Amino acid sequence: MTSVEVLSEALGRLPDLVRGAVRGLDAHQLSVRPGGSANSIAWLVWHLTRVEDSHLAEAFGHDQVWRAGGFADLWDLPLDREDTGYGHSGDQVDAVRVASAQQLLDYFDAVHRLSRSLVADLGEQDLHRVVDERWDPPVTLLVRLVSVLDDAVQHAGQAAYARGIILADRP
Repeated sequence: MTSVEVLSEALGRLPDLVRGAVRGLDAHQLSVRPGGSANSIAWLVWHLTRVEDSHLAEAFGHDQVWRAGGFADLWDLPLDREDTGYGHSGDQVDAVRVASAQQLLDYFDAVHRLSRSLVADLGEQDLHRVVDERWDPPVTLLVRLVSVLDDAVQHAGQAAYARGIILADRP
């Protein structure tokens, strides 16, 4: 497999992870913070999607789906429109509320479709392009894609774990 094929395969696994974490949960369950302070499933899925959206928009030079697709307006969160959730306080985590699992999936699916198409169109040489010079060493597209995948898989796993806690606590 080429590097692009490996990245495509890894990206292709995210939808099942995200769907498995939110399947059948209502708005209240999605907002529960296990133990009273852990991140909610709604926040985790929103955050992993915001990171994928914002990082790939910057790397590929396109508008974020969050704004261009109308999701920022639709969600109308009491947060800065550029916010991705990095470093959020407990109050900010609580501010990320959804009406349904479908709301999370609509945004995730829109971002993920674009991400898959962008990666599918890459050649091996594209992966070496520097996309962020603010770091030492500068970040290549390959490193950025691996970072986004790593973050998304971690948060999808956290959401699945939170789901287990929330469902185990049902009366």
